[in-house]
Amino acid sequence: MPDLFHTLNNYDLGFLRIIAQAWSIDLDALEASAALPILVEKMQEQTLFEEVVKALPLEAQNALEWLRQSGGHALWSRFTRRAGEVRVMGAGKRDREHPERTPASPAEMLWYRGLAGRAFLQLENEPQEYAYLPDEIFQMLRPSSAGTPVPPGRPAAPGEYAHLHPVTDYILDQTCTWLAVMRLPRPLSEAEKKLEGMPSPFIQSLLKAMELIDDQGQPDPAQVRSFLETDRAKALARLFTTWLDSTQVNDLRLLPGLTFEGEWRNDPLVARRTVLEFMERLPANTWWSLSSFVNAIHNGQPDFQRPAGDYDSWFIRDEASQEYLRGFEHWDDVEGALIRWIITVPLHLLGIVDLAGPDEKDQPTAFRRSAWAEALLDGKAPSGLPAEDAHIFATSNGQVSIPRLAPRTARYQISRFCIWEGEQKGTYRYRLTSHSLERAAEQGLRATQLTGLLRKYVDSGLPPLLVKALERWEKFGSQAHLRTQTLLRVSNPEILLALQKSPAGKWLGETLNPTTAVIKPGRSGQVLSALAELGFLAESEVDV
Repeated sequence: MPDLFHTLNNYDLGFLRIIAQAWSIDLDALEASAALPILVEKMQEQTLFEEVVKALPLEAQNALEWLRQSGGHALWSRFTRRAGEVRVMGAGKRDREHPERTPASPAEMLWYRGLAGRAFLQLENEPQEYAYLPDEIFQMLRPSSAGTPVPPGRPAAPGEYAHLHPVTDYILDQTCTWLAVMRLPRPLSEAEKKLEGMPSPFIQSLLKAMELIDDQGQPDPAQVRSFLETDRAKALARLFTTWLDSTQVNDLRLLPGLTFEGEWRNDPLVARRTVLEFMERLPANTWWSLSSFVNAIHNGQPDFQRPAGDYDSWFIRDEASQEYLRGFEHWDDVEGALIRWIITVPLHLLGIVDLAGPDEKDQPTAFRRSAWAEALLDGKAPSGLPAEDAHIFATSNGQVSIPRLAPRTARYQISRFCIWEGEQKGTYRYRLTSHSLERAAEQGLRATQLTGLLRKYVDSGLPPLLVKALERWEKFGSQAHLRTQTLLRVSNPEILLALQKSPAGKWLGETLNPTTAVIKPGRSGQVLSALAELGFLAESEVDV
């Protein structure tokens, strides 16, 4: 890493004086070139260094120790996610506002003491921006100087992780299904309606933050295609990074069972950063008690998302009791619920933590970092995700079965021609009907496009009868109709004739024979009343 001289050499005299004041170093030089060697020499005195570190607030000490444990460097984005942002300002604004006096984050506490630097370094294949400890700081920083952070909470008891819920990449399939259904005009099938019970507020806000859908929830075709064609590992990394960095996905306001009122604002990045910061202190490959983790944040950093510890100005109501959750006594109902939700929903669905509970149907009581966590937290695609190479199957009666690991882009395109009948054991079931093809035609899609898609993705070949049926539909449209009708049958043709001549005749449809006619939808009650007025009492086998 760069040493102290090359780190501080980038700073102006005003910045060097800020560092010197933080270290209680007399610096009378009038130029940066004269001040620099004095400051570098004094900062290497071990006793003075330990005094400066000991005087840091605990959160800054933890950030410094985390950077040391990371080998003295970390991607700048990861560092700021954990330790907060360093506000960018020029020398003039800095000297007027003195941000060092009221640092906005642990990162700024280290920055204005010269303990952490920022530079583009080529430590891997290409230069990337890193936070780093200057060489001398890294060498002087003993584990005891900053104090090794105590793990928050306790390891889980065996009963708390008896039933495991390891991470999956299933969210990629959920987002594909959601995007496909959102392209369909209403009305939806029963299976498609049930889809709206998916954690759709979270998925919708995530896809909106990725600019895959607009404000009306409609997918952007070009963006969606690019996302679905991305391999699964990179797509998962993109979903996670979007959630991690987006203020548009507001975890607090996605909490079920709560209603939010008023104009107050919260910063979702602060809550995520707090949870991830505490998770960094957990031992690897260890199941951890979820309740003890929440309690550790309650005891150690309870005000993580409340400016100045204000628990009264946010209007949050419990939907069940209609009670306003104001005051610190409701911390577990809001902050505690938010921590649990972040761990069990976004961090689990996006591949960061495995979950576990006493039984399959119980709520999670334990968690641990997954095998994918390290790569995802570094913004990289994790290894070990399956390829999308499963084959699609189609039958002559119009059923299309698409396994979960078939190409997502194929399922998205094919589903627009079909009615979705649900999912069973990782296979999505679709059916081709005249109605589904008409629905597709309304969106400018043609049956010949579906034939081309099926020929491309169905491994065993298309059934000839299905091809012929699609060709006929393209040429003639629907050639058979099934529908439910209410029929009127009378014992004498004169009764039907009398009814047709009365004002009630307008409620009758097609005459099928001299004693049978169709009743128009919703008019059965009026027809029964009209028959009674004509002197004929009728029996009904339908609800009227």
